[in-house]
Amino acid sequence: MRKVNRRQLLGAVSAALVAGKAAASCPAKDAGLEETPKGKRPLDLTEFQPRSMLHVPETKVPRARYPVIDVHTHLSFAPGWRKAAEGEKVHFLAEPEEVLRVMDAKNLRMLVNLTGGFGPGLAEAMRKYQTPHPERFLVFTEPQWSRLNEPGYSQYQADELTRAHRAGAHGLKVTKTLGLYLREGITTGTLVKVDDRRLDAMWEACGALKMPVAIHVADPEAFFLPIDRFNERFEELNHHPDWSFYDQDFPSFQELLEAFNRVVARHPQTQFIALHIGHNAENLASVSESLDRYPNLHVELAARIGELGRQPRAARKLFDRHQDRILFGTDAVPHGVETPQQIFGEELYEIYFRFLETEDEYFDYAPAPIPPQGRGRIYGLGLPATILRKVYYANAEQLLGLRA
Repeated sequence: MRKVNRRQLLGAVSAALVAGKAAASCPAKDAGLEETPKGKRPLDLTEFQPRSMLHVPETKVPRARYPVIDVHTHLSFAPGWRKAAEGEKVHFLAEPEEVLRVMDAKNLRMLVNLTGGFGPGLAEAMRKYQTPHPERFLVFTEPQWSRLNEPGYSQYQADELTRAHRAGAHGLKVTKTLGLYLREGITTGTLVKVDDRRLDAMWEACGALKMPVAIHVADPEAFFLPIDRFNERFEELNHHPDWSFYDQDFPSFQELLEAFNRVVARHPQTQFIALHIGHNAENLASVSESLDRYPNLHVELAARIGELGRQPRAARKLFDRHQDRILFGTDAVPHGVETPQQIFGEELYEIYFRFLETEDEYFDYAPAPIPPQGRGRIYGLGLPATILRKVYYANAEQLLGLRA
């Protein structure tokens, strides 16, 4: 038998007794237990909706201080990018009149519908929104990926952009289909890289036509990590496991950003809008470095004020340093609810205005009982009028060629 050290044994027993007494006297250590009339029970995380006890100012901002150009909305979509015939169909999410009522109420001067499709679908999207309301709606076109492997695709796509431009399209939207879903066999084979040389003619055509490229190449970095207790987006990914890009044949988060940077560097005459704060809202130092390096790069805010607002000092520095390169965007999508006032994110816009215009502290970044992108609250930036005007409309005017 192994000889037991008596002093070590007595020390272990004493430590256990002390720990037991401490636990008994500290109910707070019963992590995950809720006090109820009948005692304590485990609290499911999905039921946890804490109410802040902070007594801080709450500013209501029903209308933007200055007219707003939202460069990132989705009024239509073409779901069938895998097949040419399906990709030419466009589904509309709201009638212009319904959206215009909300725009007038919120002081939204113009919305850019990024997902306008291509070919006949684009023409239909133009007829629906931009043609009858040219001062209120702009439409972007999209690539036709289904022809990627056909001979002459590079020139075809460049020519297609020329046709789209003549039809009235103001820019090109590239979704994360490129880099994360599009494969050599369209749906099978290896993934097509963001900096694939077959696309160079497309990027160059956008530069020649002065059509900005709004591009989304990577989701938040947490989406490329294990869905475990250390992942700050656990709830979101646990609810949508198909959003995860971890442990498959996907490129890494860093590889996607580096490929995108190579595209921006290769095409200096083309203006790129890196959506969602340059795909990297958790690392503003890196975003700022990219903006310093590439004068043809711009970023916008859509669906990332939850990240910006939890680092308000760093975010304010970004706005101060790059005030001419940041655009207003929300990623707003009509939800088809019953009242026109709610159909296009009225509450969402008010939160964005509050974030940019006030110095309010610790408020919700989304109109939802449970924060959709991680449990946290945000702090307002209180931007001065000079920067606010640029972000709200002046930078977009310049980039989209809206100035006289």
